[in-house]
Amino acid sequence: MELNANISAVVTGGASGLGAATAKALAAKGVKVAIFDLQEGKGTAMAEEIGGTFCEVNVTDDASVDAGFEKARAANGQERILVNCAGTGNAIKTASRSKEDGSIRHFPLDAFNWLIQINLVGTFRCIAKSAAGMMTLDSLDDGERGAIVNTASVAAEDGQIGQAAYSASKGGVVGMTLPIARDLMNEGIRVNTILPGIFDTPLLAAAPPNVREALAASVPFPKRLGQPEEYAGLALTMIENGYFNGEDVRLDGAIRMAPR
Repeated sequence: MELNANISAVVTGGASGLGAATAKALAAKGVKVAIFDLQEGKGTAMAEEIGGTFCEVNVTDDASVDAGFEKARAANGQERILVNCAGTGNAIKTASRSKEDGSIRHFPLDAFNWLIQINLVGTFRCIAKSAAGMMTLDSLDDGERGAIVNTASVAAEDGQIGQAAYSASKGGVVGMTLPIARDLMNEGIRVNTILPGIFDTPLLAAAPPNVREALAASVPFPKRLGQPEEYAGLALTMIENGYFNGEDVRLDGAIRMAPR
């Protein structure tokens, strides 16, 4: 897909981190970008910076997502591009003993479900609603109507201790990529997923310097944290290369996560 001012995009989680870098990269190509996020302050500032549109959206809520797409499409027209970066994480063992008194607890099921709803169901909700909109568009010269990029994680393949819920949510994103690409193949809509490794996002920015240094040193090469712009670069490649479809690609400096 050729990126230009006639193309519009929606980036979920676009107020910061990987989503913000992708929104900037798309806008730099002339694309009209709508940002879906719960962070109103950061989202509005990012939209102003790139000349885009901010939509306060909770990806776990049908009505909120519908309202977001309505606002984005009113401002920019029907999107041909969707990049799903909205997500979160937690770290709780499936079952564990208290270090204080030896009492045993298990992973709270509401916390497990919460993460699945955001990372997996939220991603699918946005895909389904965006794809339905893309299907109303005329095809481009190559028969394409749209392109979707999802964000999983290397934890989908080598999750660490405490990451059962997170790994399940991201593994679900990986697992549904090819079936969705097949669902949409006759409509000219491509679907791909990126599995980032350890990236320099706002979450890691709050970590102590020694933790950041240790994480960087654990990457085989290059021995540093990934930059959001590198994620954005791969996302744009997946969008622009019309033969890129149904793929799940690690972007991780060759890291394979240890148990902890």
